[in-house]
Amino acid sequence: MSKRITQGVARPAPVSVLINGRSVEAYEGESVLTALVAAGVLTMSRDSFGRVRTPFCNMGVCFDCMVDVESSDGVTSRVRACLTPVRAGLRVTVAELP
Repeated sequence: MSKRITQGVARPAPVSVLINGRSVEAYEGESVLTALVAAGVLTMSRDSFGRVRTPFCNMGVCFDCMVDVESSDGVTSRVRACLTPVRAGLRVTVAELP
């Protein structure tokens, strides 16, 4: 079941992004963080002590939503998921839980 608001909202056609190798439907223009949360992914990365980091501020201040994103041209970047817009073909890697 989708966790997105669906009534009274117009969106473009969905695109496919890969999250840890799993195909997830998202919408261009929404943040990668929105796509992750809608897919049920709340763990973004780990700190230097190995503790999991989850979204906190959702506006680019805290850096707790850092993920690795590979674009369709093969360039991988470490970005804040809350500030990065979804584009077709993105490959997102987030921390795996033990």
